Amino acid sequence: MRDCSTNRAGFDRVLIAVAATFLAVSATSALAGQSDTPRASAAELAIDAAVPRPEPANVPPPTASDFRIDATASVPDPAKTAAPAPSTTVPDPKPAETVTAPAADTPKSDAPKSDTATTTPATPAPATAAAPAAEPVKAASSVAPADQPVADKLRDMLASKALRTFDRKGERAAVEKFYSAREFAPQWTQAGKLTAGAKGVVARLKDAAADGLNPADYPVPDFAAATSPDQLADAELKLTASMLDYARQAQSSRMHWSQVAADILYPEHPTDPAEVLANISTAKDASAALEGYNPPLKLYKDLKAKLAELRGQGEGPVVQIAEGAPLAFKAATKKQPEAAPEDPRVPQLRAKLGVTENPDDTKYDAKVAAAVRKFQESADLKPTGVLDDKTVKAINSPKRDRQIDTVILNMERLRWLPRQLGVPSLNNAYVILNVPDFTLKVMQGGAQVWTTRVVTGKPGNHATPMLTETMKFITVNPTWNVPPSIIYNEYLPALQQDPTVLQRMGLKLERNRDGSIHISQPPGEANALGRIRFNFPNKFLVYQHDTPDKNLFAKEERAFSHGCMRVQNPDQYASTLLNIVMPNDKYTPEKIRSMYGRSEIDLKFPTPVPVHITYQTAFVDDSGKLQLRRDVYGRDARMLPLLKNSGSRDLENVVAHANPSYVRPSGASLPSNVAFNNDYGSSGPSFFERLFGGPSVTPPAPVGRRPQAQPQQQRRVITR
Repeated sequence: MRDCSTNRAGFDRVLIAVAATFLAVSATSALAGQSDTPRASAAELAIDAAVPRPEPANVPPPTASDFRIDATASVPDPAKTAAPAPSTTVPDPKPAETVTAPAADTPKSDAPKSDTATTTPATPAPATAAAPAAEPVKAASSVAPADQPVADKLRDMLASKALRTFDRKGERAAVEKFYSAREFAPQWTQAGKLTAGAKGVVARLKDAAADGLNPADYPVPDFAAATSPDQLADAELKLTASMLDYARQAQSSRMHWSQVAADILYPEHPTDPAEVLANISTAKDASAALEGYNPPLKLYKDLKAKLAELRGQGEGPVVQIAEGAPLAFKAATKKQPEAAPEDPRVPQLRAKLGVTENPDDTKYDAKVAAAVRKFQESADLKPTGVLDDKTVKAINSPKRDRQIDTVILNMERLRWLPRQLGVPSLNNAYVILNVPDFTLKVMQGGAQVWTTRVVTGKPGNHATPMLTETMKFITVNPTWNVPPSIIYNEYLPALQQDPTVLQRMGLKLERNRDGSIHISQPPGEANALGRIRFNFPNKFLVYQHDTPDKNLFAKEERAFSHGCMRVQNPDQYASTLLNIVMPNDKYTPEKIRSMYGRSEIDLKFPTPVPVHITYQTAFVDDSGKLQLRRDVYGRDARMLPLLKNSGSRDLENVVAHANPSYVRPSGASLPSNVAFNNDYGSSGPSFFERLFGGPSVTPPAPVGRRPQAQPQQQRRVITR
């Protein structure tokens, strides 16, 4: 073992340097919340005890800055940082974490001694340990400082359960998510000023009358009067609510179709509020994007143009007449000349009221006064011919004459139709039947390819329903399965008067196992469905078909059926449809007629064709002229009060649950002397299967009775 008592002075200096470094590192570790490694031997404790301790009064309390070590900086002299001591040169110490007491079996290092009191640490570990724990850095907000107060208010308002701006749960959730994603930064203002998108939305809402809507249903907040963050945040959310209301009602209508009648059924196509927010907020033209929620159909766009013409607005925005001094025309008398005051509002007034002569003349002359008088009469105002404030207000409001009301009602009904009427794979082919016009059209590629006259249902319980379905097949030589409503309301009472009436009509009477009555008519020339039936299965059990009674097509109004639609030229109709769905088979009317016989033939469509049954009392014909039809079912009369007196944005949420009943009426009975074509009950095919086709079912033989031989009806199915 080596005797360490020699050269004691040099060893003492090493001990002092080691102790000073040890103290510094220990203090640094303490500040960093880390504990020192436990001493491994008594020799280390001996070194600690041998180091002189400075008086507390001579050492100021250490701070964190005293122990921050820059990896690129040199270590300060331990003697200077520990306590006042004689100026002595000390050897370069090892890094603090590797210093240990000299063991008896440790050889003395032959490395040269350094007279420099500083050195670079061997590793950066002490510096890392010495740095205090860093606080989490908050990400910079993307909200502009000028908009942050409004964003804070929006956050608070949307978090409040008392917020009543959005009364639909889905819309409120979408709005919360939308604003949360943008850190509640306002969408419609920047630094309190309206954005370009906001101006577009405001313009569209104020011009809602051009789309047959009521601008009062979409109030626009006064951003100019909003000066505080509270007011700006409130205006922000109100404009968002009005925008969502407009989009929803422009696309799906202000009322649900079931409020008008129980025999209407169209597919729902509600708006997605999240999609509306994303679409309008990112659109280059917010006004055009919002307008796009109106129907894209040509039928709708043509009516919109006619609505503008009827209001004297042309193709431009709604004309608003400014208020001003009353204008009155005075005709010339013997004592005074004619008085026609001039006013810059007169040219707009001429355009508004349809005065085409001298359109730029600013004189309030006799013709303008006469037009004002006529308008006052239509608006239930005193017909003075004087343009006063009350008249100006009425002129600026949507004009409510009969034609305009009819156009608006039909625009509203067109919102119920699907946005895509045709099948893309068939070049957008579809069938559309207009009940009040008693016409059917086959459309393809945006143009009419064929049309014919039809007979529709009688007003009342036999009205033809409004619906959208798909035609799946055509039946040549159909069997007529009489609907339950006709059986129990008409045929059974007729049988009470004449038990042989069904036989004379060529009808077949059967009793089903459940006791219900089934009446059918075999295929043939005299069949009530004629030679062809066009099948689009639906809940109302109606279809289109031929008829042996051709004389009704000569009448102008043709509402005579029990709900189904009779087609004037069924062979041409069938060939037109078959050439669309199966163009390679070259169907002609002659080929269809060659199939006429006593056996049913089903011609199945590879691709179903949409069928739309509509109720258009106003439409634009091919020549661009507005056509009006009589309200045969009273649908206009039902809708107009709902639109005028709704007083609520939620009119479209009120859904009627009434539906027409197609079950057999109670109390109907058969006379005892009526003969059945079958003398046993039969579950048989359901009425729906009999009506639209289905697998044939052989009835089981009742116990104790041998079934009579029944003729099997032949049925052919032609498919591709």
